[in-house]
Amino acid sequence: MPNSEDFRSALYSILSSFRGDNVDVTSGDLHRRVGGYPGRNHAMPVCCSVMRQAMQSGDVIIAEPPKGNGATLTIRYRLPR
Repeated sequence: MPNSEDFRSALYSILSSFRGDNVDVTSGDLHRRVGGYPGRNHAMPVCCSVMRQAMQSGDVIIAEPPKGNGATLTIRYRLPR
């Protein structure tokens, strides 16, 4: 099962590879990239937590599931980091 460092590494890889003013990252896509989703033992709460912790000034939550953690959490990260 992936841990917070796995998600953090994958997220920063995405953020460093994109060019432009911003990039939208969706938790379901990030979790699929790391592995283990969809699946019975997914780590979606950890994935969403890492995404929120990575937010800086200027970043915004574009979409959020009703319970807060889910595959549709989408954050627009401002670039460059």
